[in-house]
Amino acid sequence: MFIDRALITIKAGDGGNGITSFIHYKGKVSGGPDGGDGGKGGDVIFVADRHLSSLADYYYKTKYVAENGGNGEPKNCFGKSGKDIVLKVPLGTIVRDKESGGIIADMFSEGQTVTVLTGGDGGKGNARFTSSRRHAPHFSQTGEKTEAKKVLLELKTIADVGLVGFPNVGKSTLLSKITKARPKIANYHFTTLSPNLGVCQTYDKQFTIADIPGLIEGASDGAGLGIEFLRHIERTRMLVHVIDVSGVEGRDPYDDYLKINEELKKYSPLLAKLKQIIVANKCDIYGAEENLVKLKEKIGRKHKIVKISAITGEGTDKLKEEVMKVLDKLPPVKPLEFEEFKYVKPEKLGYEIFKEGETYVLVGSLIDVLKRNVVLDDMDSLAYMHKVLRDRGIIDELRKMGATDKSTIIIGDEEFEFVD
Repeated sequence: MFIDRALITIKAGDGGNGITSFIHYKGKVSGGPDGGDGGKGGDVIFVADRHLSSLADYYYKTKYVAENGGNGEPKNCFGKSGKDIVLKVPLGTIVRDKESGGIIADMFSEGQTVTVLTGGDGGKGNARFTSSRRHAPHFSQTGEKTEAKKVLLELKTIADVGLVGFPNVGKSTLLSKITKARPKIANYHFTTLSPNLGVCQTYDKQFTIADIPGLIEGASDGAGLGIEFLRHIERTRMLVHVIDVSGVEGRDPYDDYLKINEELKKYSPLLAKLKQIIVANKCDIYGAEENLVKLKEKIGRKHKIVKISAITGEGTDKLKEEVMKVLDKLPPVKPLEFEEFKYVKPEKLGYEIFKEGETYVLVGSLIDVLKRNVVLDDMDSLAYMHKVLRDRGIIDELRKMGATDKSTIIIGDEEFEFVD
């Protein structure tokens, strides 16, 4: 099954907890602190892989979590770092943040690697909190917790040439004649249900072709299959517009030409401006020559018209030469230009104070860090919290806001009396 869009949930690993530990050896029941730090959590990494052609793997499994960091150990041993989780995606995959729609990465080149989420930092063991006044801290940090994020994966095929045209005009047959691709071919509309990619070799050069499932009138508004796959020709350098010049299905070739170009223009004005070569297919059918003359008169010199019969292969060599001539003059395909969206860890020093009568509520990322670091039933730990509040200027700010001995300070879920 061809899948070119997938919504997945990703989460970096949590940091491991630091531990509270003291040296124990014969003759010394309680030595100095030796609690080690917790390990860093694993990252979420995306890698572009040219061997993949679909996002089908992410259709069935939608949640990916990196390994958590290990907890610290005695004797100042660090916890092990969590394993990264590596997600391989096809070339041309756009990674977006689901909530904001911001583009995180354009996985354009083979082997391209992007770290989308960074694992949480490990907590510090009690050995890290020793000082000239605090010789035996009985507290340690817990590891940093990470948040799950939803990202949208969107595949946009990278190809030099995009084959466009109404259903059943012979695009798949043409692709099978000029490349080694073997798409499903049958004499009914919408035989092709997903884009097919082929490589065309001409002399010492080659180019890639993407066969886009047949467009119909109204495709840009969601009719037929076209809207699902128009994104796959956004990256192409030029278009080969296949037209059934025989008119055997009762359609006018020039009218088909106008309708397809109108749909391209509605979907993206940039698509309509791409260089086109018109392929007049099915020229081996009775009446095709007469229709071809009319088509050339109406299109004029706007586009090069190449006469072929995809079923017999007549004119396909000429077509390859013409395509190569155009490609030689066009710039190579480039990655998207976008303002990169990044998941940024919250600033650990941020805080806010809200006053409600004689009650002062402290919130923010700094307060969250204190909540997970402080052990309330340990005097050393409480002294550490008070030092942080004083050093960060929070005590002075509380005084300026009017805090007195009658005031209540709320930090997390705990209430404290303000002592001036």
